[in-house]
This record gives sequence, C-alpha cells and structure tokens, in this order.
Amino acid sequence: MAKRKRLTPAQPSYLSAAPESKSALGAPLATASAAPPSPIAPIAQVASDAAAQAALSELSAVLEKARADGRLIERIGLEQIDEAHLVRDRLEQDEDEMAALMASLRARGQQIPIEVVQLEDRPDGKTHGLISGWRRLSALKRLYAETSEPELATIKALVIQPASARDAYVAMVEENEIRVNLSHYERARIAVRALREGVYPNQKMALQGLFANATRAKRSKVGSFVALVEALDAVLMFPVAINEKLGLALVREITRDSGFTDQLISHLRAGRRDTPVGELRILSAAVSEAEKAALTRQSEPENVEPLAAGPRIREPLPAKDERINTQLAPGLRLGYTPGQHRIELSGAAVDERLIQELRHWLSQR
Repeated sequence: MAKRKRLTPAQPSYLSAAPESKSALGAPLATASAAPPSPIAPIAQVASDAAAQAALSELSAVLEKARADGRLIERIGLEQIDEAHLVRDRLEQDEDEMAALMASLRARGQQIPIEVVQLEDRPDGKTHGLISGWRRLSALKRLYAETSEPELATIKALVIQPASARDAYVAMVEENEIRVNLSHYERARIAVRALREGVYPNQKMALQGLFANATRAKRSKVGSFVALVEALDAVLMFPVAINEKLGLALVREITRDSGFTDQLISHLRAGRRDTPVGELRILSAAVSEAEKAALTRQSEPENVEPLAAGPRIREPLPAKDERINTQLAPGLRLGYTPGQHRIELSGAAVDERLIQELRHWLSQR
C-alpha cells in the first residue's frame, strides 16, 4: 500500500503578520518569518505632502499679511535704521527724560516697538527708515555705546508700509503727540518742513492733515507759530524755550511791521545767547521795544486826508496766514506767503542761469 504524503498548513505570514513568539520568560523573540511593515500607499504620501505645502503657504501668507499691516514685530540692527528718513519734529531732547527712559530700558527691556519703513537700494547700507520712536532708538543707541551688550545692538520694530508721505508724517506726529507733547514751535516747524517737501499743497492742508485730532484752537496757535518758524528758524538757537505768550507776541510784531524781523535778527546775531535765558531776554526786549514804538505812533496825530468825491471801494486783501505752494515746472517749486512779503523758489532747477534770468526780468519791469 502506497504511503501518503503528509501536508503541512499554509504559512500564516502569507496572509497576515505572524504572531510574536515568546520566550519562556514572556519576552518576544525575533523570528526570521516576521513580516516587514507595510509601506504607505503613494496616494496617501502625495496627499500628506500637499497638505503640508498648503499649511506652509497659508502660514507664509499670514506672516506677510501681518508684516504688511504692521503687526509683526521684528528685530533690526541699530546701524541699519536711518533716523533722518523723515524730517524730525523734535528739535531737542530733555536729558532727565532720556535718562529715565534709558533706566527703564536697562531694567525692563524695550516694551513698545518703534515704527520703520523698508528701504531699498541704499548706498549707505541702511535697510529701514525711522517713522516713529526716535527717543527709544536714541536711548538704545546710547546704552549700546556704553555697554556694548549684544542684546542692545538690535531694536524691536514694526515694519509698516505708509500709503503716502503724508501718512508717514502723520504717524510720526501722532506718536509724539500721544507720548510726549511737543512745543508749538516744533509743531509749526514740522508743518513748514512738510509743506516745503511738497507733502501738502498749502499751509491749511498741512495743519489739518498733521494735527487732525487737535482742537481748532490748538491748530490756530500752531498756524500762528508758522510765521515765527519761517522768519527766525535759521537764527534761533533755543526755539523750544519760547513759550506761547512770547511766541504769539513775536508773531504779532512780525506780521505788523515788515522791518521787525530784520532788526530782531540783527539783535540776535549781535547779542550773547549761549543759554536759553539769554536768547529769551533778547526776544522779550525786542517785543517790548516794538510795542512801545507802536504806542508812540498811535498817540501822534495823524494827517487827515480830504474825502474823495466818489465812493471808496474796498479792495480785497490777501490772506496773510495762507501760504501758497505750487509746482511751476519740473524741479521748480514756488512758495509765497502774502503776509510775509516773501517769495521762495526751490528745487533742482534753481541754478545760476535761473538767477541771471530772474535778475534780467526784474530789471526790465
């Protein structure tokens, strides 16, 4: 009788993972028949990569949106910031306030970021221009110069993108108005400089744009100080020390007497004014002298002219406090203030040839 061949069962590993063999102590034993882990399906891998890429793109878009909106705080090297990117409204810094700010930065670090705008293709290597935060930047620069600590070599900043030069100037002015009040002279000076830079077409729009949140009375006082800035900014050494009462008195005399400005400039240049007190003494004396002269003229009898036969027609007077600023030609801008009897020409087109042509034209009038 033929001997039957005994059949063995199929290997379990062909259909499923083999059960782990255990030693007598219960520890699993490695067997040669253990199946390798099954690979991830290609479609699942593609879906995973696509999801990761989408998440990364979304995160990048969120960061770019935050940076564009000025909500992303970055650390920027102190040497990379151009603090003269805008004409600053602050003329001087109180040393006691600066010392207090430096002590706070040293003890608690920088709590409030500055605002900067990104610059491109600057030959000096500056990458950002300062919009607001000049005091914090100055204080950190002093601290870094004193200590050379690496953590003080950078500053926290919000990189903003102003829609126009007007927005940049308004951001600077509002930041200083909120934190530390400026003098009327400093406010008027930034309005004058913004007007000369062509940011605003006239003085009224400059005051309304830069000080939109100020009261009408405050804007009026700042507008009065504009005449003082235009007349004496080149010669004054301590203009911030001029208080409101003295400033308005100076403006009154400047607009009333066309020769007052020249006389005052002569007194300032000849006088001793190495301190604010010395300069204020010269200014106050000039105002007192002008007021006495005005009273003397009022007390003298005036020659009465005979009445004309016909009715007198009153001619309209130009607004004395309204400055006109227009672009005459490429590179040539004209500024005119009727109350100051002054015409200013500025721009790249102002050269020797233009001066000669103006002289010839004026001589033929």
